[in-house]
Amino acid sequence: MASAHVFDRLSAFLDDELDPVASGEVSQHLESCPDCSAALARQRELSENLRRDLEYHRAPDLLRARVMRDLRAAGRRGAVRSRPAAQAWRWLGAAAAVIAVGGGTWIVATLPRERPEAATAREAVSGHIRSLMANHLTDVASTDQHTVKPWFSGRLDFSPPVTDFAAANYPLVGGRLDYLQGRPVAALVYMHRMHVINVFVWPMSDAHEGIAPALTQRGFHVIHGTRAGMAYWVVSDLNAEELAAFAQLITAPSGKP
Repeated sequence: MASAHVFDRLSAFLDDELDPVASGEVSQHLESCPDCSAALARQRELSENLRRDLEYHRAPDLLRARVMRDLRAAGRRGAVRSRPAAQAWRWLGAAAAVIAVGGGTWIVATLPRERPEAATAREAVSGHIRSLMANHLTDVASTDQHTVKPWFSGRLDFSPPVTDFAAANYPLVGGRLDYLQGRPVAALVYMHRMHVINVFVWPMSDAHEGIAPALTQRGFHVIHGTRAGMAYWVVSDLNAEELAAFAQLITAPSGKP
């Protein structure tokens, strides 16, 4: 089974949602694929952190009375249907609410609010992982910025800035096409020691220029910034300090610190 196919099924495997045959195939693949095993470990850690960080609130008595009334009404009709649960969800007014009933105790668990940029960070991390697992880091492999930049001409509706930072120990490796935020983007690939750095670039003219605080997704650091009408999303397993130094380089005017 190909690594890319397994990666798409890791969440379902972790939640025990695969049928026995598919689950066995994924298990067998994980035994021989350290990349997929590491990705599964990161997803498991994220899931555990999410459960730990849930905020629990006791539901109002009105909610308990309303749901119990609906359940009794459903029982009198001879079948338990989804209507009571649906009414409860509408009453809560939040799709992220989880209602647990046990021993007369009613608990509403609300998920932590997600930062607006978290969805883009997830996409960027997924693109980074795909490039590593599918052995598809570059469509054009070159350390010469004057080779990489022209390669994007005609393949994108914009021209991404490309700079080699070999003098700062962040050499350019190449570039490729990728897809984020519902559009084709440029992916520039750099190295620092043995760490791969993906930089996703696309136009964003209405954003405030500067660099935002680092995010962490699935064990990877993500830093994003905007300069001269371009958005830059930088992803790597490199430590946050060195990745921040690189982000400063790539978002500096004319690629200069």
